[in-house]
Amino acid sequence: MKIISSIEELRDHLRGQLRTAFVATMGNLHEGHLSLMRLARTHGDPVVASIFVNRLQFGPNEDFDKYPRTFQADVEKLEKEGVYVLFAPTEKDMYPEPQEYRVQPPNDLGNILEGEFRPGFFTGVSTVVMKLFSCVQPRVAVFGKKDYQQLMIVRNMARQFALPTEIVGAETYRAEDGLALSSRNGYLSVEERAEAPLLYQVLNDVANEVRGGQHKVAQVEQLAMERLAGRGWKPDYVAVRKRIDLQPPSAADMEQGAPLVVLSAAKLGATRLIDNLEI
Repeated sequence: MKIISSIEELRDHLRGQLRTAFVATMGNLHEGHLSLMRLARTHGDPVVASIFVNRLQFGPNEDFDKYPRTFQADVEKLEKEGVYVLFAPTEKDMYPEPQEYRVQPPNDLGNILEGEFRPGFFTGVSTVVMKLFSCVQPRVAVFGKKDYQQLMIVRNMARQFALPTEIVGAETYRAEDGLALSSRNGYLSVEERAEAPLLYQVLNDVANEVRGGQHKVAQVEQLAMERLAGRGWKPDYVAVRKRIDLQPPSAADMEQGAPLVVLSAAKLGATRLIDNLEI
């Protein structure tokens, strides 16, 4: 595996590759990330991964400086997966001058759910993904469904800009107790880690209620929030939304069985966890 930090060197190294499959990460790799590499290999060759902690998507009071960075361990994991190139730019490589041009998602998708609680987050994500696509020029890019809203925004962005990159969604990789794997899980204490699977249990219970014919979505969401709060969590949202656009379902949508997803974000101690489940 070749490790490259320069955009120019990356482009030179990949010149002529027409089936590149790409996985963008912020490092601190776990089995969920590695499953994305394996899926990428089934869609293209060679597989290119990136590690870049993108300052643009962190708010002023978020964890940019303490975000876990485990570069050498990450390199060893990627080598075992047969990744062809690791693009690991520095901030100076990615942003040699202030990134004044930004990709702004539409308000009705970018400013709801995660976008409401993390203002500017999806602008930072969209901008860095667009720039990474420009650097790697992949035919396929794989993103995990755990970041459901992010996946939708990237997919819509690629379509509207007519990018020559197919966006593939990968199913969420979970621990045996149901907790979605995340780099931020490493922040959890032993006690919090034992409590953390409750988030997925709550999502399953909400999904089962909706499947069972409960159409009073706001009531179901409120009870789920109260259940989390009652166990010491600080929930930002539990929301049943239409898969097609992440807008709240109407009564007609519920009657007609529109495809839905339930999404949640909640703090457990100092750690903010997100998860979702398609209904």
